Amino acid sequence: MTAYLDHAATTPMLPAAITAMTRQLGIVGNASSLHRTGRAARRAVEESREKIARCLGARPSEVIFTSGGTESDNLAIKGTYWARRDREPGRVRLLVGVTEHHAVLDCVDFLVAHEGAKVTWLECTPEGVVEPSTVRLAIEADPASVALVSVMWANNEVGTVQDVRAIAEVAHEFGIPFHTDAVQAAGHVPVDFAASGADLMSVTAHKLGGPIGVGALVARREAKLVPLSHGGGQERQVRSGTLDTPAVVGFATALVEATAAIESESARLVALRDDLIQRATALSPDIRVTGAWAAGDGTTRLPGNAHLLVPGCDGDSLLYLLDAAGVSCSTGSACQAGVPQPSHVLLAMGVPETDARGALRVTLGHTSGQADVDAFVDALPAAIERARRAREATAS
Repeated sequence: MTAYLDHAATTPMLPAAITAMTRQLGIVGNASSLHRTGRAARRAVEESREKIARCLGARPSEVIFTSGGTESDNLAIKGTYWARRDREPGRVRLLVGVTEHHAVLDCVDFLVAHEGAKVTWLECTPEGVVEPSTVRLAIEADPASVALVSVMWANNEVGTVQDVRAIAEVAHEFGIPFHTDAVQAAGHVPVDFAASGADLMSVTAHKLGGPIGVGALVARREAKLVPLSHGGGQERQVRSGTLDTPAVVGFATALVEATAAIESESARLVALRDDLIQRATALSPDIRVTGAWAAGDGTTRLPGNAHLLVPGCDGDSLLYLLDAAGVSCSTGSACQAGVPQPSHVLLAMGVPETDARGALRVTLGHTSGQADVDAFVDALPAAIERARRAREATAS
């Protein structure tokens, strides 16, 4: 029996979402068709759009369906950059959090390399927080050159939750749109698009109990976006392509259930997370938790996120040794898995490179229980011992 502790990479589908999606898979219909079956598919899509909008504090017209978080980030950043630059050629600067997911970082790097963009990286505190004052200083250096500010709602590695409302307020003082990647936040902490002040927000289904391959960009009606792809003109003319009706239905079902359970599930996961952190750090004085963490708190850090630094070990070695012991976790973002390099998030937080290489991301979700935490803590000492021996052998 495997203890699955990698919910930040993807979490198992909720039973209700599987049921709803499976039922819809047996019904034919293209939501863009005008006949009866097409209209039925469209009705399923629009009812799902309304459910998703209610859960996220948005209007249905603001929900643009995509294939997931990566596409949503790319559409928000590239689409806004091109639209702003076309109207005002001097707006070529992007202000971006240094700890963002690679779906944002690599998108920005592309615009710099190929589209004449310039980037100002927004530095963070040792807890991974981007302060609103940091954003203000970056804007004030040259307000007329800024096209977009982008700072994630919650970090995918260390779980730090940002004050997105305060950052949005700073951006709006200067008439600059604000994007936030809320992929890790939606369904896990309260997310209210309207109250946040964000102009654009990325979400995905498979992080909250829905299917892989569907997500949304929540965009205010006044947001100007240049499409990444062209075709049938679906989704406000900015995201062409036949909608995956069963996946959209599964997404909506999962988000409704996850949102309804946020308060109780947060309390349950915080208790499990704190137990895991306290027992793991008690094994050795040099094992420490990274990011903002206070026992019992599920607001400044994602409730199910535990991130540990284990000096003297390589994270990949720990991962494989724990996997062999029946425990699934990760060293960081699943999108960078298999690439032997220290986390850019930890380096930005001031963690020395040698320590950053010994990182473990342990994330809990709706299927996690005490037995999973016990399995991790029981397997960790042997994994650390063998990983340290392996590093010493390599060094010698």
